[in-house]
Amino acid sequence: MRSSPHGEQPAGCALAHKSTLYMPFALELAIDPSTLAILALVAFIAGFIDAIAGGGGLLTIPALLTAGLPPHLVLGTNKLCATFGSGTAALTFYRRKLFDPKQWRNALLATLIGALLGAVIAHWMPAAWLNQMLPVIVFACGIYLLFGRMPEAPAEHDLPIARGRQWPQGFGLGLYDGVAGPGTGAFWTVSSLLMYPLDLVRASGVARTMNFVSNAAALAVFIAFGQVAWVLGLSMGAALMVGAFLGARTAIKGGSKFIRPVFITVVLALTARLVWQHWFG
Repeated sequence: MRSSPHGEQPAGCALAHKSTLYMPFALELAIDPSTLAILALVAFIAGFIDAIAGGGGLLTIPALLTAGLPPHLVLGTNKLCATFGSGTAALTFYRRKLFDPKQWRNALLATLIGALLGAVIAHWMPAAWLNQMLPVIVFACGIYLLFGRMPEAPAEHDLPIARGRQWPQGFGLGLYDGVAGPGTGAFWTVSSLLMYPLDLVRASGVARTMNFVSNAAALAVFIAFGQVAWVLGLSMGAALMVGAFLGARTAIKGGSKFIRPVFITVVLALTARLVWQHWFG
């Protein structure tokens, strides 16, 4: 097809571009209020869980997929609501002096770079790949959380934090969070416990802060590509904020074991639903 004079786009291309821009809003109008209420409830639970142990995306991403949104729009909308939740939790840990940004400058920068690159990669991945990849990632994260063991906390506090190893850790997890995201907070918590002399609460503070950085960076890319359902994302984001605030306070006081069985049960149930829908349905 030839372009029109003066470099103007053909009418068909212009209409296709407009339909792409307005697609998220059209999909949001198709979601009934009861489904929106259920998604907000899932977001609240996800925010609460994510602030304690990470893995809130293991609930919100399957929920958005089962609501009928295409995978690229799911990732962008999930980043919007996740940014609210992780930001609230990170601020709570920072105010309680359980995270020191000066000790984690390398990780912050590496996470930012990795998340930006990962979000760009996710934008160019075919939707069919994401449809089949996301259930596998969710299932793998759920299995890991089911059988994995948390390392024991060190006897001493305020030990020096290694700086060099923050680069591969931050870049790798930031890249993963930009491409997909489920379980990133849990991966940050476990890897930080393994690599640094931290207790579980401080490792959670690191995880929530890095998760906020990668969520915000990836969100900027998804916004640039028009892959965010704003009404749905903001509604779920508000619920996530409330859940994250309560979850962070619960985590700081100590007491995340009671939610683990419920969390894993829900994750595996939603995973089974997605696998059936996108692999065998």
